Amino acid sequence: QVQLVESGGGLVQAGDSLRLSCAASERTFSNYVMGWFRQAPGKEREHVGTINWSGSITHYADSVKGRFTISRDAAKNTVYLQMNSLQPEDTAVYYCAAKYIVGVYARHSATQSNWYDYWGQGTLVTVSS
Repeated sequence: QVQLVESGGGLVQAGDSLRLSCAASERTFSNYVMGWFRQAPGKEREHVGTINWSGSITHYADSVKGRFTISRDAAKNTVYLQMNSLQPEDTAVYYCAAKYIVGVYARHSATQSNWYDYWGQGTLVTVSS
């Protein structure tokens, strides 16, 4: 059982930056593809981005491409979501998710919330205008 704990959310103003962290309990963390999702009030959970097991491949939703960056630190069992140029529409609860996988995976699969095996509790990001 992998436990994921997000942190770093808060209230910021439009244009500000914020970095979210997702700490994993699993020592074989490197075997997991990690995803970030978000859910705004009254909306469905949406994919934000994904990073592969080595950190060499990332992909992002069009809505955050060029503003958000995902990275991972294997030594700390932690994945990060650096968010720049935040806008009010980025306001949401942000979740990290983990999928155990060895080898290749379909990029589209990694954008689907039901593909992932484990989820964190979420951290709230509020962006004021």
